[in-house]
Amino acid sequence: MAVIPDNQAPIFKEAAAKLNSILKSEVEEDARLVQKGLMLYRHGTVHHLKYMVKSIWATVQDVTPVRVYINVSDPEESSCTCPANSFCRHRLAAFFQAYSDVASVSDWVEAWRKPAKEQLNAEKWGLQRAKDLVKRDSRSGHDYDSWATSFRESFEEIIKGQGEPRAYVVPGLFRSYLRRVEVSAPLESVWKNLYLIAASVHSFNLLTDLAIDQGHDEEATMDRYYRPLFEDLFHDAEEYIERLAYGTMPFSFDTFLERLKDDVVRLTEPDASGGYDRIDLYRLLWEKLFKNTGWREAELARLEAFGEGKRDQVEEIALIHQLVLAKQDGDSLKRLTALPVSALPYMFYWLDGFRVQREWNRMGPFIEYLVQQLRNYLKHLGEYYTCKKFTRYALKLVGAYTREIGRGELYDRALAQAMPYSFYEYEDSLFEKGQYEQWGELQSYFGFEYNSISNERLKELQKAAPEVLIPLYHQMVGDLIDMKNRSSYKQAARLLKKLRTVYKKLKRVPEWEEFFAKLLVKTKRLRAFHEELTRSKLIEVE
Repeated sequence: MAVIPDNQAPIFKEAAAKLNSILKSEVEEDARLVQKGLMLYRHGTVHHLKYMVKSIWATVQDVTPVRVYINVSDPEESSCTCPANSFCRHRLAAFFQAYSDVASVSDWVEAWRKPAKEQLNAEKWGLQRAKDLVKRDSRSGHDYDSWATSFRESFEEIIKGQGEPRAYVVPGLFRSYLRRVEVSAPLESVWKNLYLIAASVHSFNLLTDLAIDQGHDEEATMDRYYRPLFEDLFHDAEEYIERLAYGTMPFSFDTFLERLKDDVVRLTEPDASGGYDRIDLYRLLWEKLFKNTGWREAELARLEAFGEGKRDQVEEIALIHQLVLAKQDGDSLKRLTALPVSALPYMFYWLDGFRVQREWNRMGPFIEYLVQQLRNYLKHLGEYYTCKKFTRYALKLVGAYTREIGRGELYDRALAQAMPYSFYEYEDSLFEKGQYEQWGELQSYFGFEYNSISNERLKELQKAAPEVLIPLYHQMVGDLIDMKNRSSYKQAARLLKKLRTVYKKLKRVPEWEEFFAKLLVKTKRLRAFHEELTRSKLIEVE
């Protein structure tokens, strides 16, 4: 087993903290994952653990053995030979094995599980309270005011029934509240969809008020406990809206939609919590349900009436959305470009809409602006994982547009603007286009790791551009020797043999001999390294 160098312990502790935020104890799938990873680790199934330049390599003996690679700086950018696409039990077991060298795995697991235990108890209470309320009340009729009253009263009785809730019990209580809302919906499917859309809007507002009133509106608390609820509300509402928008609505809906339209205004209130999901729900409703031209003109006038410079950013986005709906793209883009760079992600909603509708001409100017501002926004964003997530989605949209209209150079520009967060997409693009020299320079700049390159790619390079491998092998050999342990010396010796083969293939043997002679002199005090060179027959024993 590899022993983690003392100076690398902080990196592993940072990785453990990142996993704590990536894996959520209140999510059943994550809880099962941690349990399975812990079991594999405790049963001693992790073998041949190697630590190499901020990465872990290991074999995990499950039903069949698998090979695991973990990028300690970015655990989400890890891989396993098992079929799982996301962070799997094998990766977790290997990480636990390495982490046990620097801290207690049991302490990490106990701290990770604590909120889930209290949340489970709160959810059980909330579910029982919801059942009691259902027994007491009948199904909702066709009365908008009674719907609104029911949402508010159920929220108060379930969420606040045991006093002021802690942030980590809110998700469980809120799910119980939603169950109560769902079972009280009208039976007719068309009315049920409208009722559940209204419930989503009111629940957004009630949950926002709760976060602010209870002091839960700090970013970290919102991200962990509230943001998933807002996201679920939006996605559920999206489904109900799609069902309703593509069906036939009775005329009696008009008054309900008008009342709902007025309540939707709260989704644009300044300084409200809920992130992008609030304004996305506003945009979705105005795009799919509120199609009355008079309503849209009145909403545009309402937003314009605030006056220039007096709208909050979310209100400005709402105004831009009304302009997009009116196909006044010039005015909408002009307003968008006048906003701070922090507003850039609000573009995604419109870009995705253009993509779905295949409105490539409308999409073009917005994509150009996105690519132009990518680097500035990533500098503003700062946090690595958030930048990676943003980059991945931005490149998906840019790629859809550039592939459709044949503008590969714009995609390449986006890749360059988004570096280093677009590293994997950029290196894939360069390799696929046969730009091996640029690919090699990119690898060298960001720290080449031999084991992270597939055998297929190495074979392709050895055949098509072996000279690209020389500086990469030199760099990796140096890094491995600097680690000064027996495992890294073995790896260095293997790479030196491959490096010698490349020099021979290129008929540059004198360069190899000169380099190797200097290396032997430089490392003459590293006896263990020289022993590995001898074992590998790089040094001949007389």
